[in-house]
Amino acid sequence: MRLGIFIPEFPAQTHAFFWREMRAIEGMGASVFIVSTKSPKDGSCKHEFVDEASERTKYVFPPTFAGVLHGLLSSILNLYRIAYYIIGLKESSFSERLKVAGMVFCALELVAYARRSKLEHVHVHSCAHAAHIVAMAYLLGGPPYSLHLHGDLPVYGKDHSSKMQHATFVAAAAAPMERQVVDIVGLPEDRVCTCWMGVDTDRLVPPPNRRPSNTLRLVTVARLNRTKGHESVLRAMAQLVQEGQDIKYAIVGTGPYESELKGIVIELGLEDRVEFTGTLGEAEVMAVLYRSDVFVLASVGLGEASPVAVMEAMSTGMPVICSLIGGTAQMITNGADGFLVAQHDVDGIATHLRSLATSESLRTRLGTAARLRAVDTFDVRRTSAKLIKQIETHSPL
Repeated sequence: MRLGIFIPEFPAQTHAFFWREMRAIEGMGASVFIVSTKSPKDGSCKHEFVDEASERTKYVFPPTFAGVLHGLLSSILNLYRIAYYIIGLKESSFSERLKVAGMVFCALELVAYARRSKLEHVHVHSCAHAAHIVAMAYLLGGPPYSLHLHGDLPVYGKDHSSKMQHATFVAAAAAPMERQVVDIVGLPEDRVCTCWMGVDTDRLVPPPNRRPSNTLRLVTVARLNRTKGHESVLRAMAQLVQEGQDIKYAIVGTGPYESELKGIVIELGLEDRVEFTGTLGEAEVMAVLYRSDVFVLASVGLGEASPVAVMEAMSTGMPVICSLIGGTAQMITNGADGFLVAQHDVDGIATHLRSLATSESLRTRLGTAARLRAVDTFDVRRTSAKLIKQIETHSPL
């Protein structure tokens, strides 16, 4: 199979799991061709694979004269289909339709590249503007395509029925998103599935040197955004510190909420207990996970699906505390391989932290079960094999 993988603004800091998936697919014998909208800002990605990934990626923006001309000459008889597509964007305003119309040049660039590379299928890890580009490329004579929804449908814009109408299938990163595609968009159930993103459970293993101590070490790996719920973790942590518990907290990531979070840390008197590590590469993130005892992600609102950071923590044999959001209820069995709490539930987080702080055996039991769940369900070879099976089932390769 000659498979195109389309990822907007690749490679970015949050794209490590895409890279793992592509390498796993290549390990199954497929030829992977990476396509993206535009190159991200220099230095924004700290992972080891960034140089190789950038060199391998075909960017359709800005479109080239040669690419557009080649795509146009090979697709000129299909241009009328683009007019119907744009007119059919019933949920979009006039200005939004004009923006989509401008993406036709990127679609032509993609058509030319797909023909030159002999792509048999393109899988798009987005249901936002990239989905418009690939849908229009298909209408212009490009290859069959499928879409991957990585969060709640409203986060990815409008007119999803137009984007998905000609997709061979739509994969969702969690079961609730799968239901949104069926119930809101109206896609038949046999064209929708849940496909987790995966983790390398051979690389992310329980560390041999994770030793119990009097200090409970927490970690969160996420963008510093209000929706990631760091404040709830900090306020729960402050409760336990006031009770005399010795707790440290490593916050991995950067984002617009950083200064406000640091202010909350000062307000709660936790300056000597909270570390802001900034953006880290994969190896550095692993090092932080290996010296931590509990992973916490208290996300709120829309956008979260099946957090890969949670899967990574579970793969290292670490108990997790996670809010009920997206597909977390399918990822974690409450009390068996982690704990689930309601969104904004500071007291609930504190209760579970207290249990984990005072019971080494509980940490061990949950961590062991979390590792087994990660291997059985989230291993990248399993998740990638399911994706390939979906492509082979739905596409006339």
